[in-house]
Amino acid sequence: MDCTMIDLGFALFHTAVGPCGIVWSERGIVGVQLSGANDRATGNRLLRRYPKAAEAAPPAGVQRVIDDIIGLLNGEPKDLNHAKLDTEGCADFHRRVYEIARTIPAGATLTYGEIAERLGDRTLARDVGAALSQNPWPIIVPCHRVLAAGGKTGGFSAPGGVATKLRLLSIEGAQPDGPGLFDRLPLVAPQRRRA
Repeated sequence: MDCTMIDLGFALFHTAVGPCGIVWSERGIVGVQLSGANDRATGNRLLRRYPKAAEAAPPAGVQRVIDDIIGLLNGEPKDLNHAKLDTEGCADFHRRVYEIARTIPAGATLTYGEIAERLGDRTLARDVGAALSQNPWPIIVPCHRVLAAGGKTGGFSAPGGVATKLRLLSIEGAQPDGPGLFDRLPLVAPQRRRA
């Protein structure tokens, strides 16, 4: 995605999985950078992708997205569908894949094949995986919620790879073929017996 024609702002923020970054334009969120080893590594990685971005205070809409990403990564039931994305330069197929992925709620998963079916052609499963590997908005476009056939994890292009994907799914309580994070009943502590 080429976003060099407009001014870009970026901010780093801390989450339960470490420092993350976000880049925005006047059209919306341009990209999200998942955690690096520290602020410097996260910032450097973000600036390699968006070299014209300048650190700035996030506007209110972007701050809301940051707050919701932090909450989601803390295990809170946050929905990021309000986040406006800057999809300028995004291929139509990728855009359609990302729109479907955004419908997957926290704690749930789909397979690459299921997304391909929703696109109208099950044989596009590999193309779906390729599109998700280029997702500039991880967490907002929850590519970590997309698995390979048979409950296998599939790949994950963010720092930490599949280990990060599994950690994100664990935070959300995702259990393929099981209840999602927010579908489970709260656990009740056992009552103590008096002697």
